[in-house]
Amino acid sequence: MEAAAVTVTRSATRRRRERQLQGLGAPEAGTQEEQEPRPRRRRLGRRTKDDEEETVFREVVSFSPDPLPVRYYDKDTTKPISFYLSSLEELLAWTPCLEDGFNVALEPLACRQPPLSSQRPRTLLCHDMMGGYLDDRFIQGSVVQTPYAFYHWQCIDVFVYFSHHTVTIPPVGWTNAAHRHGVCVLGTFITEWNEGGRLCEAFLAGDERSYQAVADRLVQIAQFFRFDGWLINIENSLSLAAVGNMPPFLRYLTTQLHRQVPGGLVLWYDSVVQSGQLKWQDELNQHNRVFFDSCDGFFTNYNWREEHLERMLGQAGERRADVYVGVDVFARGNVVGGRFDTDKSLELIRKHGFSVALFAPGWVYECLEKKDFFQNQDKFWGRLERYLPTHSICSLPFVTSFCLGMGARRVCYGQEEAVGPWYHLSAQEIQPLFGEHRLGGDGRGWVRTHCCLEDAWHGGSSLLVRGVIPPEVGNVAVRLFSLQAPVPPRIYLSMVYKLEGPTDVTVALELTTGDAGSCHIGGISVLNETSSRHSLRPLRVPPTKLARWVGRCGRQLSGGWVQRCYEVSLRGCLLLDLLVCFSRPPGGWEEESFTCRLGEIQVMLPRGAPAGLAVCPAGVGVEAAPGCPLLGFSGELGWRSQGGEMCGLGSPLPAPRHPAVLSLLSCQVVDAASLLAPLPQVQAVTISHVRWQPSASEREGPPALLQLSCTLHWSFLLSQVRCFRIHCWGGTRDDSPGRELPRPEMPMFLGLAFATQYRIVDLLVEAAGPGQDRRMEFLVEPVPKEGFRVPQAEWGRAVLLYSAPA
Repeated sequence: MEAAAVTVTRSATRRRRERQLQGLGAPEAGTQEEQEPRPRRRRLGRRTKDDEEETVFREVVSFSPDPLPVRYYDKDTTKPISFYLSSLEELLAWTPCLEDGFNVALEPLACRQPPLSSQRPRTLLCHDMMGGYLDDRFIQGSVVQTPYAFYHWQCIDVFVYFSHHTVTIPPVGWTNAAHRHGVCVLGTFITEWNEGGRLCEAFLAGDERSYQAVADRLVQIAQFFRFDGWLINIENSLSLAAVGNMPPFLRYLTTQLHRQVPGGLVLWYDSVVQSGQLKWQDELNQHNRVFFDSCDGFFTNYNWREEHLERMLGQAGERRADVYVGVDVFARGNVVGGRFDTDKSLELIRKHGFSVALFAPGWVYECLEKKDFFQNQDKFWGRLERYLPTHSICSLPFVTSFCLGMGARRVCYGQEEAVGPWYHLSAQEIQPLFGEHRLGGDGRGWVRTHCCLEDAWHGGSSLLVRGVIPPEVGNVAVRLFSLQAPVPPRIYLSMVYKLEGPTDVTVALELTTGDAGSCHIGGISVLNETSSRHSLRPLRVPPTKLARWVGRCGRQLSGGWVQRCYEVSLRGCLLLDLLVCFSRPPGGWEEESFTCRLGEIQVMLPRGAPAGLAVCPAGVGVEAAPGCPLLGFSGELGWRSQGGEMCGLGSPLPAPRHPAVLSLLSCQVVDAASLLAPLPQVQAVTISHVRWQPSASEREGPPALLQLSCTLHWSFLLSQVRCFRIHCWGGTRDDSPGRELPRPEMPMFLGLAFATQYRIVDLLVEAAGPGQDRRMEFLVEPVPKEGFRVPQAEWGRAVLLYSAPA
């Protein structure tokens, strides 16, 4: 009865799951149950349970094809890919299905300051590269020797993924990378030529139900895949009926998007005018103002002059920041600036207080030598630096290994894991402020930051910092990150670095704080009495309770890396900046040059403290140990325990009877030990969509090796992790039940997942002989936001037993 109950064909499972997903959107903002779409029951033949921890799936090897939907999988490799929609019919027919889960962003849009809604002029990057959906379409990464990389995220506010397909859904890797940096992501809805005109007539020339259906589907797609809105680009003429319905379509789309996607944006591109003609204006004026008034912003065409900007001042009024003046970096047509002269365009645009839309800055990759890409990329963005106001990160914990999402090898905490080129946009971590920083005076002191693919502590790259300390000063410092992050009473910081060559230069992590009048700081030294910049003192003997986190602190690690750890007490403070300072040895007066690689920086909260939310106001002190009085505070404030009961009102508060997490509004105060509270175990790992092929070298005769492809699904609360690491033990015989079989010391690393599903492709395994079972065990390792490794007891696992056909 049990076996029969769990025996389900693949097609039946798929149909049931797709019925469950009908009408499903993304979770509402702020909900904790943010999980990727996953099947509740995915079965292969029979599923059995050998014990409480291990789920076993049985499979008889078959080389018969089992086609996968071509929209979601690469036809040659079956790797999951990002996709677009090519017609109105495809758009209206789209509903969420199982395969869509691969393309759902893991990263929510990070909190930032100033918020996008502020009236500070913004910077939009419109990514248009060779038709789009290139190497970036491979959701789980690909093998690329010289991929395109973007890493100046702190300088931009909006990222648009552009292609000439009707509905351009941004590849999920771009959404994850942008959201991690507080940058919102837009897809593109475009119509062009005669076919575009017919498409517009089909949904705009009728009644409101037609255009509302299109708008509803666009909103649903953005909500489900967790990006932030749309650029609307109509590049064809419209009939009077169609153009008359365009403003209400935009208003309805904008209103619905704001309801379903907090912070969402709808932008209109300068193309059609209110008469329905396709007539680019290169400015906001009376001919296209009706579209600007119906949505969140206006993206101008590129052939403008300063007189266009001057005329727009009256048209834009108080919404000047909502006008994005287009700059074609390729410098096509009669444009100002472009290429390495793009700063000339920005100088005029910022002079008049408008936002800017940089179109196709990938010019440095497409048109210049690939071997010089990083040098040219830094040159391009460095020339724009003075016109690009940066934004600050507002959420903690803050962890970065400076990985670009690419590399010539893959490293895991100093240990080489795989050799060979790789490219995986979702694996890009938070990037610093890049550039050159010079001291005043004769300019002999300087610091430069660069990407470094030659060495890595974790991932595929590190941050290279070079500089010179002149004789007249004791140190030079570089600001790496701009933050505006409220912090709980205690935080932990860590830095991994490596100094190149023999040197007496020392490295220190520094921070700046805000609210200095009421900010109480302990555990750090103040550089001077009037500064809010502080140098941190490393922990000499880490507390025992933190050993799992700081076990490497102060030690020389593999590859010459060194880790320093810090514990800082704060109260009523705002964390503003993270800096790295390089100091000459005491008593030295010679010019000192240095080369340093930074491998990781962490700012950690006690587990349970909410990220990016307001902390307790000045004057509030809280201890949550049983029997200890809670310190007094001013004002009538109420505290509730995590369980919800009121435990105090007024001043002072009574002592808690039990250890408690206390919350004031959105502030939670927890004991430091909870930093290392275990994660929940990964649950319900399943195996589906199995494909077998003979090894490429053994196409004739009974194969000794097979290529296995299959899909893993599992259950986990996504808000608690950065990603998942997928491993396997494999190829062992399973013809001796009850006997522990020998296996390698460590499982084999397969890849990273940024959803609760992962496609294993062409894994080489041993073929099963007659009457034998072969055993493959797959493991899903959650990586917490703090970044440290978790024990295997918290991993999920599933076993595949496979046999030859009878």
